[in-house]
Amino acid sequence: MRPSIDDYFLEIASVVAKRSTCLRNQVGAVIVKDKRILSTGYNGAPRNLEHCLDIGCIREQNDIPSGERHELCRGVHAEQNAIIQSAIHGVSIEGSTLYSTHQPCILCAKIIINAKICRVLFVNSYPDDAALKFLRQAKVEIEQKAID
Repeated sequence: MRPSIDDYFLEIASVVAKRSTCLRNQVGAVIVKDKRILSTGYNGAPRNLEHCLDIGCIREQNDIPSGERHELCRGVHAEQNAIIQSAIHGVSIEGSTLYSTHQPCILCAKIIINAKICRVLFVNSYPDDAALKFLRQAKVEIEQKAID
């Protein structure tokens, strides 16, 4: 059976997530406009820094729960990396849809809002209700969807 357009891009996000170097959550994001992929991103250490796969996870070593103390994490989130790649390559993502394997955190929600992304679809929830509240207040359409 042919997948819906949303299922198609969510599945692509799950493939992108396989490149993740995070030991906790492998997250992938795809930014799409007019049914065309503009950018992708996965979570991992910043360019030219060691990956958690190689040196371990500081959050795990310090028993930091998921959704807390983002500033201690070495990783750049998938949504952030997808937006950064758009900026590096001069691709406008205004009015686009972001497909992600996971719900954005509050930091990513603020970046998504300011990047003028108008819609976010994700598969897995994340313990950050404030992020959803921010997105709703900013009139960003959000939807959690299981991949069929």
